[in-house]
Amino acid sequence: MSAQLTRRRFLAISAAVLVGPSAPTARAAPVTWRGFALGAEARLTIHAPPQLASRAIAAALSQLRQAEQLFSLYDPASVLSRLNRAGVLQSPPPPFLDLARLCTRMHAATAGIFDPSVQPLWQAAARGEDISKAARLAGWHKVSVTAQEIRLAPGQALTFNGIGQGYATDMVRAALGRLGLKQVLVNAGEFAALGGPFRVGLADPKHGVFTARSLTGGAVATSSPGALRLRGAAHILHPTIDRRPQWATVSTEATSAALADAASTAFCLMNESEITAALARLPAGSKANLLAEDGSLKTLG
Repeated sequence: MSAQLTRRRFLAISAAVLVGPSAPTARAAPVTWRGFALGAEARLTIHAPPQLASRAIAAALSQLRQAEQLFSLYDPASVLSRLNRAGVLQSPPPPFLDLARLCTRMHAATAGIFDPSVQPLWQAAARGEDISKAARLAGWHKVSVTAQEIRLAPGQALTFNGIGQGYATDMVRAALGRLGLKQVLVNAGEFAALGGPFRVGLADPKHGVFTARSLTGGAVATSSPGALRLRGAAHILHPTIDRRPQWATVSTEATSAALADAASTAFCLMNESEITAALARLPAGSKANLLAEDGSLKTLG
């Protein structure tokens, strides 16, 4: 998993309001916001009456800002940056604690392959150093997560790049749902839908769009090890440093974008039998779309 919270260059939210028989709301001229969020160019388009659309955009931006304040490695004042510096975080904010607990569940579901403690490996690799020393510091099983505190082992640091964008996507989807939006497709690094169906294309840096999936109330997340290189090596890393990416791109479908994000990250480093076993531990309906380097596609689940 890489060191940065963001992997995508573009974020988009497109939504239509369906609030009963008032069909004219869906035909209202869209309200659009363009700017910068989560380290990427962003566009939010809401098909709704102007007042509700403005509220929806404000709610989405508020959630994206909160995600940055919690999980960004760029912001030295973020909760994650403070945890990495101090090694301990007292009274973790509820969303941060929730995400940390999800990391524990995904670490178990993937038999230890999903591991956010690889930040020192990523830093060493980016500097061209031997990562074996950093690898000895890593291991999510060394991280203590309780409601009272989150504590790292000496020398550890975390990155939520393999799950944070998915969690931010879920935050936005939930906020828009609370406003009454019924037809929403959120792309805040990963895709999540309210209602649907929405047709989502899955793309690989080399092969382009390799398939499309239909989303109705679910989520899909994509990881491509070759999308970012660290001095020639793939950016998705694991403390067991002899593990290498098995797939060109993995797209995982799940109930939440955070879960799908974590799974797609880990599955890049897992073989087919390991992925099949992990899918059996995830919520019903989870699927993995596995694109091989030669462009062949296999779907599990």
